[in-house]
Amino acid sequence: MKITRIRVYKTDLPYVGGTYAWGAGNAITVARASVVVIDTDAGLQGSGEFTPCGENYMVAHSEGVEAAARLMAPALLGEDPRQVARIERIMDHVIQDHGYAKAPFDAACWDILGQATGQPVWMLMGGKLTEAAPMYRVAPQKAVDETVAEMEVYRAQGYRQFQIKVGADWVTDIDRIRATVPLLKPGEKAMADANQGWRVDNAIRVARATRDLDFILEQPCRTYEECQQVRRVAEQPMKLDECVTGMAAAQRIVADRGAEICCLKVSNLGGLSKAKRVRDFLIDNRIPVVSEDTWGGEITSAVVAHFAASTPEEYLQNTTDLMNYNTRSTGRGGPTTRDGRLIAPDAPGLGVTPDFASLGAPVAEYAG
Repeated sequence: MKITRIRVYKTDLPYVGGTYAWGAGNAITVARASVVVIDTDAGLQGSGEFTPCGENYMVAHSEGVEAAARLMAPALLGEDPRQVARIERIMDHVIQDHGYAKAPFDAACWDILGQATGQPVWMLMGGKLTEAAPMYRVAPQKAVDETVAEMEVYRAQGYRQFQIKVGADWVTDIDRIRATVPLLKPGEKAMADANQGWRVDNAIRVARATRDLDFILEQPCRTYEECQQVRRVAEQPMKLDECVTGMAAAQRIVADRGAEICCLKVSNLGGLSKAKRVRDFLIDNRIPVVSEDTWGGEITSAVVAHFAASTPEEYLQNTTDLMNYNTRSTGRGGPTTRDGRLIAPDAPGLGVTPDFASLGAPVAEYAG
């Protein structure tokens, strides 16, 4: 089997809630998705997607996939997409780093491998260890009463974990945490996610002012070292997110016991191939993980769902249904949700096909 054509599509994904505000002054109304579609001489077609949460989020850019395709396509055309490890090595040889731009190519090859073998991607990644993955829902930065009302809506939809966005103003954030966390019902969890937004001194102030509340403190500051400064003072469990960039970061976290939970954004780690190795290393060292990505539609959500399904249930903190954050789609089919849980497809491959009606014409095409 050989790759005969590679296409890149772009489409806008408007946020269902109007404005999605997070971190220190960040807000988006529309995310820009890049979808990669790989065709083969066997008639099989695979797809992958990368969508950043705003331009330049986590040193990633929506133009990166298109630029990567221009450089990598000549090396990938004619290769067997089922050989995912070889494809990974080729991409890493052509481009150093920029894993987010390679991630949709990696996903598309896993998709084709699954279709070729008649197995869902979760089976190829070790089997189904979580039948239906618990989801969290984000409560973006809004007035406190609006956040409380939004959490009630999500609770009625079956969500039992809530990510409360903070990081803009530490004084207001204290009020926000103190107003929302006490409202949690038995069995519910909350993460106060600053998305790197606080200075160390202010993060310490927030941790001290909320030390009597049970919640998870997520990525309070920009760097790993800053988060560790806060960790030495904070009594809350710490979840690291943006600074979990690959195996080297995971090894450091394990060596330092630098977090109770690690959020694994599949694209941030360079795709399913690399993310699986990082996840398995963390779990081997008894650190639970989150299965998610920077943003995305149905194709990204399918990747996240398969990644979650193949994660041991006792070490899967949660996942999320990114496709339900948008008013437009990138794919047809994909994962489903039930009672606050994400369920991966059982169809061969990723179980999702590109929504060409939504994607429009390709912005780049390579054939050989």
